[in-house]
Amino acid sequence: MPTTEIYQIGSSDAGARLDVFVASREEQLSRSFVQKLIGDGAITVNQKVARAKYRLKEGDSVAVAAPPPVELKVSPEPIPLDIFYEDKDVIVVNKPRGMVVHPAEGNYTGTLVNALLYHCRDLSGINGVLRPGIVHRIDKDTSGLLMIAKNDLAHEHLAGQLKEHTVRRGYLALAHGILASERGVVDAPIGRDPRDRQKMAVTNRNGKAAVTHYRVLGSAGNYTLLKLRLETGRTHQIRVHMAYIGHPLVGDVRYGPSKPHWGLGGQFLHAYMLGFVHPRSGEFLEFRAHLPEELNAILQKLGIGRNNI
Repeated sequence: MPTTEIYQIGSSDAGARLDVFVASREEQLSRSFVQKLIGDGAITVNQKVARAKYRLKEGDSVAVAAPPPVELKVSPEPIPLDIFYEDKDVIVVNKPRGMVVHPAEGNYTGTLVNALLYHCRDLSGINGVLRPGIVHRIDKDTSGLLMIAKNDLAHEHLAGQLKEHTVRRGYLALAHGILASERGVVDAPIGRDPRDRQKMAVTNRNGKAAVTHYRVLGSAGNYTLLKLRLETGRTHQIRVHMAYIGHPLVGDVRYGPSKPHWGLGGQFLHAYMLGFVHPRSGEFLEFRAHLPEELNAILQKLGIGRNNI
């Protein structure tokens, strides 16, 4: 049976769109799923069906009949993996652009987790059935290196390194515009965009500390190739920080121009370097992955070199 939550609208929420308001209160529900519930009549205003774009008024009563969670199972799938390193504790893989890391609403197959389960089956269970072995993530359209834990001991050790900011993570990105300085640091908190729950933003409202270091590798036309290093690992951190300083990533239609440049289906962002201490041996391991051909071809057309990477 669905559970029903009732929200009484006060003056501070008056004027908000119905779908935006519900998504901000029911954080486990995405805005697109909230819109589906509204269309199905599972979310009502004053006991009447309303549209997603309805503007709430003070005194309105919003009822949300959210369906009960569905128990999900993740199936192994014979998807090829680009494995850089593997032993009984850890796997390091180079994730291709366009692949989702773990199953979620709308993406229950074809993910990195589906591929990993087919490859080895023995993954840590700390993050549950949908995210076995996943210690950290990169976005669907970001390519590059990820470390995967095969057991809980390895997972806890690697997660601890992430928490202490000792994992080395390097990225290559192509940004719009010419940066004023060759090096810089963006130190600005990141949280959910209060105007759009599907996006992140620099905000002091529920924002968490986020620090990104960047260095210019080259530029041509109105584009700049950057090498970036993360101190923290917030959702969409590089994409949000670069947009915040006025240099959104090429291809990033969420935080940059609505029309992608160079025909890219997603942002020009590659996790080229990953370094961490092995959870069992204590040895420091570091790996580097070349840019995907699709991204390298753009640099060649622009005539931007990749020196000092």
